[in-house]
Amino acid sequence: MRDEAARVITLGTGGGPSWVQGTDRAGIATAVVVGDRTYLIDAGSGVGKQLIDAGLTLPSLRAIFITHLHSDHVVDLASLMIFGMMRIQRRDTPIPIVGPGSRGCLPWRDADGLLPVSPGHPTPGISATVEHLLHAYATDINDRRYDAKRPSPWELFEAQEITLPATLDFHPNLNPCPAMEPIQVFEDDAVRVTSILVKHPPLAPAFAFRLDCDEGSVVVSGDTAPTDNTVRIADGAELLLHEALDMDWAERIYAASPTAEHQAVLEHHRAAHTTPAQAAAIAEKAGVRTLALHHLVPHSTPRPAWEQMAESFSGRVMAPDDLEVCALTRRRTLPVGRHVG
Repeated sequence: MRDEAARVITLGTGGGPSWVQGTDRAGIATAVVVGDRTYLIDAGSGVGKQLIDAGLTLPSLRAIFITHLHSDHVVDLASLMIFGMMRIQRRDTPIPIVGPGSRGCLPWRDADGLLPVSPGHPTPGISATVEHLLHAYATDINDRRYDAKRPSPWELFEAQEITLPATLDFHPNLNPCPAMEPIQVFEDDAVRVTSILVKHPPLAPAFAFRLDCDEGSVVVSGDTAPTDNTVRIADGAELLLHEALDMDWAERIYAASPTAEHQAVLEHHRAAHTTPAQAAAIAEKAGVRTLALHHLVPHSTPRPAWEQMAESFSGRVMAPDDLEVCALTRRRTLPVGRHVG
């Protein structure tokens, strides 16, 4: 691996599938930059503009990693591929989009007679998701190819599904997060990327990613409840970016509501997400240098409050804003500040 400057840019730090009034937080997306190479984790709302505002070019992309297929993590994946065909030149090797395969079955919950969307293919993995997205935009893609001779997104991007070990006792409903060792999913001469299952019911599979380079290691938890797998993949890392939910806020908003919808949302928050104090315990157990809370729900909770809720962690705690930069070094993570492109 090359010994070049490495940094992490929190492109978007907001969580949840919604637009929120009065917030500066874009949808969830994180860039790890090693030299002139950019590695992207998740593609939330606004990711393309955030890349540009961070001073990162689309041609610098070397790989995209998708933690799971909830909409707030992939909603702008299509824009990256389609706008990318206008900016990225043909290359010998397509940019891999690494993510989950199909769960293979619907969640086992009381559906109250609801019929699934796309009943013939209700749980596509990353490969089918990319295919469906490009088919949906075929009019635009073909017009630009024939009119401007642009390369096809199929030439520029390639979906790659994470293959779980055959011996792993994984089941999307019965056992979505069995204990396991991290598995390698990507490597070039700048980074090595490993992944591990995390717990985000009812969605499965869901993954955390670790990127190791010469100057340090960064782990992105994805959406998850507390799990020992996150501790395992974060062991000794310089920086852990962990999702965080303000549970006091969720209880205030949803607990007193009589509607089945609100009760289901609260149940999901309790079962599938992590509080800052829980994230602090995970970071402590893993021995990471710096804990950065992101995928923040709600967006309106002030930054100092997030950091105070994780103050039990003995290392450095951050709740970075969008476009904040952390330089990776081998024994610590140095906050640099907001990026000016």
